Amino acid sequence: MNLQDLKNNINNIAESNTTKEQKLQQICDYLAGKVSYYDWVGFYFKNGDKDELKLAQFNGEPTDHIIIPFGKGICGQVAVSNENFVVQDVTEQDNYISCGWKVKSEIVIPIFVDNQNIGQIDIDSHTANIFTSDDEALLEYTCKKVALFI
Repeated sequence: MNLQDLKNNINNIAESNTTKEQKLQQICDYLAGKVSYYDWVGFYFKNGDKDELKLAQFNGEPTDHIIIPFGKGICGQVAVSNENFVVQDVTEQDNYISCGWKVKSEIVIPIFVDNQNIGQIDIDSHTANIFTSDDEALLEYTCKKVALFI
């Protein structure tokens, strides 16, 4: 993974002259295409005034998890904790919501606008123990760029 190249391309997408929905989809498609172990890439955002997340753009197999209540699963926990959550082995998490038998690890990074957690990027991998500090750095950078156009 060439972290700087990935960040540069995320920056180019974020600054492109397209709609926010197109940018979000392009980011999902780009990350899924460039990082071999990113098997599902998606964005969840706070659903209005409700204490729940709603699925937005994604790349990967369709999911039944369109709405996720705050506190439920990894995404729901990040909505409450406001902190990154890296799960190297989903079988070790009691509060994990299964997205399919292939998923072995997950990383979720919150998106902040005006110091408010407004959503997150969620990555699933079919490989256990795969995420590193480079993944966390890339996804934190991505979330900062998303916060500028969302």
